[in-house]
Amino acid sequence: MILRSIETWHTEDVGFVRVTDTDGATGWGQVSTYNADITCAVLHRQVAPWMMGVDVGDLDDALDLVTEREHKFPGSYLRRAMTGVDTAIWDLRGKRAGVPVATLLGGSPGPVRAYASSMKRDITPEGEAARFRRLAGEYGFTAFKMRAGAEVGRGRDEWPGRTEAIIPAMRAALPDADLLIDANSCYAPPRAIEVGRMLEGEGFCHYEEPCPYWELEQTKQVTDALTIDVTGGEQDCDLPTWRRMIDMRAVDIVQPDICYLGGIARTLRVCRMAAEAGLPVTPHCANLSMVTLLTMHLLRAIPNAGKYLEFSIEGADYYPWQDALFVSSPYTIEDGHATVTDAPGWGVEIAPDWLERATYVVSKQ
Repeated sequence: MILRSIETWHTEDVGFVRVTDTDGATGWGQVSTYNADITCAVLHRQVAPWMMGVDVGDLDDALDLVTEREHKFPGSYLRRAMTGVDTAIWDLRGKRAGVPVATLLGGSPGPVRAYASSMKRDITPEGEAARFRRLAGEYGFTAFKMRAGAEVGRGRDEWPGRTEAIIPAMRAALPDADLLIDANSCYAPPRAIEVGRMLEGEGFCHYEEPCPYWELEQTKQVTDALTIDVTGGEQDCDLPTWRRMIDMRAVDIVQPDICYLGGIARTLRVCRMAAEAGLPVTPHCANLSMVTLLTMHLLRAIPNAGKYLEFSIEGADYYPWQDALFVSSPYTIEDGHATVTDAPGWGVEIAPDWLERATYVVSKQ
């Protein structure tokens, strides 16, 4: 497969990608959200030149070539840009074969259990409990994630006492649910362990990113001290870091984000590393752009898939840019499950009116 063109449509928050090969076949993907305008510029400047006019049939090798040619730029933006081309190629492959990407990956269409993922820290424990109970009744969710501490908070809480209040409040409100919590790199190990003991006492099952994510040794201290599953990895885009994280057992569950890591092919490498170590994969996918759809297909295929799909419960008040992205939303929750359909590729169509409003750029061979 040789790419003839790579096109992008972007706003500041979202960027979609279309690839066309020399046979005229096309596929759609997405760069990572947030500063997508910058990411699309990186794609055309530093990714497209190495991926057009060469055989990208071996996608791992093609992406490694980008990494090698851009070795002076080893950070997140390059990976976020690579994601756009990778995910568009997988869509092209699926459409050409007439099957969903999940099938190309060795899986199948079907349901994926989801947990209702709150992004809010400005909500009271009572308010969070009320909306979780409503979502359980309306959509059948049986697993829920809330937030602890302040984001990269240097040990501070969002307001004094919030974490101590929300942990028992959630268990009282949802006595039979699976409860997860995300500290977003808030704590040093002593406080992280203290909070972890509270979580264990209330039967929580998932404790995400308790320490600054780049401090793997700190996270391992917490993992070794607690029985609750400590999880992390969403921010990590460097494969050697992933190998180190897994080899040292810094976490009990790995959480790659497909869009942050560089696409499906690179995420599959992390999944294989985790499988070799006996670790499950519960990816990070915290909004309703394409990232959650990509993750649904992945979870239907990998043998070490974790228990759940992260499913953001935040709407236009929190993410105004995620509305009206698609002709038909792929995100229907029934009985607490999302569904991968049997439609070819990703099975989604970008809304033409959104594309008309976005900024368009093309790289050609």
